[in-house]
Amino acid sequence: MLIGEYVHTLDDKKRLSLPAKFRKELGKGAVMTRGLDHCISIYSQSAWKHILEKMGALSMGAGDSRGFNRFMLSGAAEVEVDSAGRILIPDHLKQFADLKSKVVFAGVGDRIEVWDDARWTEYKKRIESQGDQMAERLSEVGAL
Repeated sequence: MLIGEYVHTLDDKKRLSLPAKFRKELGKGAVMTRGLDHCISIYSQSAWKHILEKMGALSMGAGDSRGFNRFMLSGAAEVEVDSAGRILIPDHLKQFADLKSKVVFAGVGDRIEVWDDARWTEYKKRIESQGDQMAERLSEVGAL
C-alpha cells in the first residue's frame, strides 16, 4: 500500500530518490504520467495494467473519454529505479508539474503523486479546510 508523505530534492540531473517504503512497492520499474491537479502520478507495473484495462473500457465515441485517454497515456513514461533507488523525471512531466528542487511524494493508495513542495503546501491547506464538507458529500452518495 502506498501511503505517507515524504519531502525530497530533485537533483541537477532530474533524478529523485524514492522513499524506501515506496521502492519495495514499485520494484525495479514503474510508469509515471500526468496526474490530476498538476502533479505527477507514479504507478507500479501491475497498477498501471489495471489503469489501462479501465481506460480501454471507456467509449471512444465520447469526447471526454478520448481526451482523458490522451491526457493520461500520451504523457506516460516507463521509468527504471536505479541501484541507488532513484528515478529520472522526464522533461515533459517535470514541466507539467512545475517541479522546482524541493518535491513531495504523497502515497495515495494505488499510486504515488509527486508535487512541487510549494504547490503541495497550498493544495493541502485548501483540501484540509474542506475535509468536513467533502466527508458530508461523500456520505450522501454512500461512499463513507
